[in-house]
Amino acid sequence: MTDTDYASEGSEDETVAALDEAVIEALRAETAALKEQALRYAAEAENTRRRAEREINDARAYAISKFAKDLLGVADNLARALEHAPRDAEDQLTRNLAIGLEMTQKELFNAFERNGLKRIDPAAGERFDPHQHQAVMEQTSADVAPGGVIQVLQAGYELFGRIVRPAMVIVAARDSTGKPVEAEKTASDV
Repeated sequence: MTDTDYASEGSEDETVAALDEAVIEALRAETAALKEQALRYAAEAENTRRRAEREINDARAYAISKFAKDLLGVADNLARALEHAPRDAEDQLTRNLAIGLEMTQKELFNAFERNGLKRIDPAAGERFDPHQHQAVMEQTSADVAPGGVIQVLQAGYELFGRIVRPAMVIVAARDSTGKPVEAEKTASDV
């Protein structure tokens, strides 16, 4: 072999080596891109699984909300019947009816609690919360500070933190002269 043959063979080897390096680098880049894409798909699949699981859990938890809302009318009617039930009647049957109504209401409220339905019944003077209460009227009050609840007209209910029905309340007007709730708590703590 001549020097020219060695020179051309050396440059051929260098060219092949350079091409091999370029192909290897291209393959490494493609592999890295495919790994990244596979990781993205895996993360997306995991997010989809979590979202579906959360939606299934929410559907289970809140599936009873329509049923619970329908039962609230029954609870309201039962409460109205109890308000007018004569507890001191001379007739034993009437007294037993009142006792039966009380027991039925207690069991209904226990069933509500067992299934996550909680009563919203703010006390007089409690701050009005638009997320839980619905103000149906505003009036001045000498006992309740402005923005406080004066009276509950209808109790509200929440199911696992979601409002099923807001409490319908009467709220103290701006010109009310009652002491703020925070001032009362501070004075009693001393």
